[in-house]
Amino acid sequence: MFKRRTTHPRRRSRSKVLEVRVMSPRIAWFGFLNFSTGIFKFCAILSVLAGIGWGVWQGVQRAFYQNPDFSLHVIDLNPNPVIDEVGLAAIIGIDPVPNIFAIDVDGLTSTLKGMPSVADAAVERHLPGKLQVRITPRVPRAWISCLGSGFPASRLAGSLLVDLSGIAYPCTESGLPAAAKLPIIHLPASAEHPITVGHPVSHPELGHCFRLLDSACEADPNAADWIDSIQQANAWSIQLVTRQGATATFGLGDHDRQIQNLRAAMDHSNQKGYLIETINLIPKHNIPITTHSEPVIPRAVPVKEPSQADAHDSAPPRARAVVQKR
Repeated sequence: MFKRRTTHPRRRSRSKVLEVRVMSPRIAWFGFLNFSTGIFKFCAILSVLAGIGWGVWQGVQRAFYQNPDFSLHVIDLNPNPVIDEVGLAAIIGIDPVPNIFAIDVDGLTSTLKGMPSVADAAVERHLPGKLQVRITPRVPRAWISCLGSGFPASRLAGSLLVDLSGIAYPCTESGLPAAAKLPIIHLPASAEHPITVGHPVSHPELGHCFRLLDSACEADPNAADWIDSIQQANAWSIQLVTRQGATATFGLGDHDRQIQNLRAAMDHSNQKGYLIETINLIPKHNIPITTHSEPVIPRAVPVKEPSQADAHDSAPPRARAVVQKR
């Protein structure tokens, strides 16, 4: 006989946990006290930090900003034709006398650099009360005359100058002596290339005139003494007017040769006592020249003295002139 095995199902006991929170007025009061204590500690720490910060700020104010030893006493400004100590003091504002630490050095530097006639500027504090300002003015290269620019076509303060970088800026009263002898470059009005103060002049004719002016200055450092104006006459020629009223026609290139011929012709005319009215320097030979009928007193000009052989020849060196008197 076989015994019958039966398996009894396992009983799994499940334990249930009952969480009971007992609230009473006493327990609630202690909880409130704990919370209030934490808030009080946080506020106390925050108050201590705020007090320390306030004390440090007051100490800095008294030691530096409110200390009369750090008041602005000296403005060290380098000599320049743009701005003087009075104008700089007006920009800074010295009524009342400011503290050296209250002056916005970066803002003052940006203001000075924004002036059209200033190429660069640097401002530094030097304790206890010295402000050092260094101005780099623009170096004028020529006057600019352009119809519609709004600036007078003259060698006066307020007229337009162009510096070595081709940037246009108005001439100041203090900068007038250095620019008084510079030539005037005449440009036609152009809607595509307007002249803006403080920005480079993009007019294409300015480059042609500059190349001729550079050639003249390389041949004669005192070229500004006898060049009155330069302008592009047409698509293939440039006109240069001297201080004596002679009109010289140049090509767009080969300026070195043409400048040498012009200087030789000017030297010859001053030695012989006649005035050149027009001269066309584009031809390499048989340069046409017209003269004024009025005789002039021979005088020396700032050009190279002719050689002994040239003194016996009535024509300029390198090219023979065809002279026509009027």
